Amino acid sequence: MTVKPWLDIYPEWVPSDITVDEETLEESLLRAAARYPNRVALDFLGATTSYRELVERSCRVATLLRSLGVQRGDTVAVALPNCPQHMYALWGAILTGATVAEMNPLAPQPELRRQIAMVDARVVIAWEKTIATLAPDPHDPRHYFAVDLSRDLPLTSRMLLKLPVAQARTQRARLRGSVPAHVASFDREWRKAVPMDLATFRKPQAHDVALYMFTGGTTGKPKAVMLTHRNLVSNRKQIIAWVPFEADHHEVIAGVLPLFHAFGFTLMMMCGLDLAATAIFLPNFDIQSLLAAQKRRPITVLPGVTPMFSRILAEVEKRESAGETIDLSSIRFGVSGAMALPEEVARRWEERTGGFLIEGYGMTESSPVVSGSPMSQDRRPSTLGVPFPGTEVRIANPDNLAEDAEDVGEILVRGPQVFAGYLGEAEETAQALFGDWLRTGDLGRWDGPFIVMADRAKEMINSSGFNIYPSEVEDVLREMPEIRDVAVVGIPAAERGESVVAALVLEPGSTVDLAAVRRWAEGKLAHYAMPSSIALFDALPTSQLGKVMRRSVREQLDNFELTAGVWVKKAGAVAGSATAAVGDMTRETFERVLAGLEATYNLTVDQIQSWASSVTKSATESGGAVRQWVDKTAPSQETIATFVRSAGATLESFATWVVRSSHDLVAGATRSMTPAVGDNGTGRNDQTNPEGSTDGATRPDMENTAVSRNRENPENAES
Repeated sequence: MTVKPWLDIYPEWVPSDITVDEETLEESLLRAAARYPNRVALDFLGATTSYRELVERSCRVATLLRSLGVQRGDTVAVALPNCPQHMYALWGAILTGATVAEMNPLAPQPELRRQIAMVDARVVIAWEKTIATLAPDPHDPRHYFAVDLSRDLPLTSRMLLKLPVAQARTQRARLRGSVPAHVASFDREWRKAVPMDLATFRKPQAHDVALYMFTGGTTGKPKAVMLTHRNLVSNRKQIIAWVPFEADHHEVIAGVLPLFHAFGFTLMMMCGLDLAATAIFLPNFDIQSLLAAQKRRPITVLPGVTPMFSRILAEVEKRESAGETIDLSSIRFGVSGAMALPEEVARRWEERTGGFLIEGYGMTESSPVVSGSPMSQDRRPSTLGVPFPGTEVRIANPDNLAEDAEDVGEILVRGPQVFAGYLGEAEETAQALFGDWLRTGDLGRWDGPFIVMADRAKEMINSSGFNIYPSEVEDVLREMPEIRDVAVVGIPAAERGESVVAALVLEPGSTVDLAAVRRWAEGKLAHYAMPSSIALFDALPTSQLGKVMRRSVREQLDNFELTAGVWVKKAGAVAGSATAAVGDMTRETFERVLAGLEATYNLTVDQIQSWASSVTKSATESGGAVRQWVDKTAPSQETIATFVRSAGATLESFATWVVRSSHDLVAGATRSMTPAVGDNGTGRNDQTNPEGSTDGATRPDMENTAVSRNRENPENAES
């Protein structure tokens, strides 16, 4: 074994180190345009932009920004989904020597305003709906520009949007926003500008900050991560060295991750440009659009998160069962991040495509990728892989970071991709570093040369790759008049990693349900941070100093889930008086009932009791013994636990109700359960996230994505 044991399993094409030089971001773009001027750089739902056009339009934006006084060292904020205008704005800013601040276009107004102020943005370029949310003051000295997403759609789509029919009006409303008169049109202004002469371009320095990305780090305090040109170029070189790309092969990268997340920015944009690839931009993760793009322009590289790969596989299998042929064999490289990649998902994906699917690990502060599984037979799903070229990793004793841990310890990282610090936060920066080692805040251990995640060092919640900080959610919920105290924790959930659960202590005589809690938090929290369940407590566990102990809250909820199986048994124990005629309809409907309860989170205890009465009537009419069916098909303990929490019930109240209503709770058919699975009673899902779970960020017109096993979220809201 070597001093760096992971080098022993590097594939033959991977170097042990990379060259760190003075290259800056724009060089990749200009190289690609010089070599392949007519190659499609962007495919936006079928509308294309060549590399020559991308440079020309970015130079127009640079002229526009220069006319506003933007120069090296200034900041341009960009709050857009994945769209051509995003690229024009980003590269236009880089070509003026400015720093780009990437922001989530669906973030709440307070968060957007705080971020704009934090980086002292001189110019803000945002989606029309984001401008409507921001409601900028006419006297604000900053320059605001609104982006119309429909402007760069294919001609046919633009024409259809103009039709005087309901469907077109609905789609226009989803794409467009109400823009104040004092906010200029970005699309109109950049088109009027003359392209900047590249001979006048003042090349930035490699140590200049190229990008601000926002994070709470491991503390939850909002911060702007400073990523230099050298950081981003280094990580791009590490990733490209890791993947066995063929020389001069025309790669096509699926752009389903948001550019305002480090994973999407580096994988899709930085690596894509260096490869002179074609990026298929989707403003959200929509399987139908993705598979249409696959037919139109076969994808070769797909960065995503685990649920995306799972949903693609499910959709392909569904279509093929209906006789359609779907070919995914062009996708040679899949890279998963933000959450664990189950071995089964990787196996099924690789069988379907014939390519590789590996997992990466990182964080915004590392640009973001630190490690990954080799793209070889040595790959090992469900681990964090091995350190990338030029990257060192230590597992340190949490009590003495100078010592290596004997087993589990904190993961420390060192390499050229490690950030330059937090903007204006010297103390926070010092806490994030141990000498020149980046403290990830994650606990891990070695398994040979592979890094294995052991646990989160902090109490941050990771749901579908989005970082959620309990204190932020608690601060909002604590202001609700009916709530006396609150603790927010993450509970393990299939596919999305963790669900947000709010443990509530109510004021005497008050009642709340999940729908009321979510209505209160609307506009105050990012939608992916909304609680997906609530649990009512008489009192929260506290330390001797009176501090709420979230770990104890989580343990009680875990125990509650284990205990929940008792109610399944009680349901079966009282089912002997029914007859066997309940049949297949009973099984299917009962499964829908429980799935609906879990998915909609809209039922109160009174509604559940009403449901139980209807079950009694239906079962009595049908007759038949269903004890064996209950024993055979009883829902999981997790499902029952979620059902109880989502109804706003406590364990004690549910137990009392089961005893009182046990003769009603025959696990049978119901004819009055109206909400369909995943439906909120209005005919559509209330929330949508990148993976399609119910607790993701809402998109007025689009779904969400986000994002290397990154502690950041990928917030993605608009990917």
